[in-house]
Amino acid sequence: MDTIVDDTGARIARRLRLERDARGWSQAELAGRAGIAKASVSKIEREEMSPTAAMLVRLAAAFDLTLAGLLLRAEGGEAGRLSRAADQPLWRDPDTGYRRRQVFSRPDHPLELVEVELPAGRRVVLPASSYARIRQVVWVRVGELVIEEGGERHVLGSGDCLGFGPPGEVGIANETAAPCTYLVALSRS
Repeated sequence: MDTIVDDTGARIARRLRLERDARGWSQAELAGRAGIAKASVSKIEREEMSPTAAMLVRLAAAFDLTLAGLLLRAEGGEAGRLSRAADQPLWRDPDTGYRRRQVFSRPDHPLELVEVELPAGRRVVLPASSYARIRQVVWVRVGELVIEEGGERHVLGSGDCLGFGPPGEVGIANETAAPCTYLVALSRS
């Protein structure tokens, strides 16, 4: 899958409404649980706004899902044991250009595998809630990545790997002039 399906925003909007309705939550309650503005929830659900990576992570956490879990539900399919490259969901953050490919995820498997391309000069900050009940390892394949976690700054080059500790806000940045590609392995705890 080289391009992002045009209806990804519509699928995300429908999934958010379904998840919210299934729990009997108002838009205001979802917004409060996710720590984002009610107006943003409303605009996302009406497809007037594309959520950023940070927003999607917060929304997923409010539903007690990982980002992958929310995106897979939005795609509407149950993943099988075999994850063909052409069928792997691809999503792009409208704010940063961060591109995320869900390589592998199944509801009955504790491991998820994600490939991310972070454009040059871009930064994403993910809230502590996105790391609740999961642990992850980041493996840089191409380029250089800066990860700031718990007051520590880690600069990772090609082939370097970092495991995340206790949940905390994490800043992920590409401070170079070239894109960075990395893999994330997530394990549910």
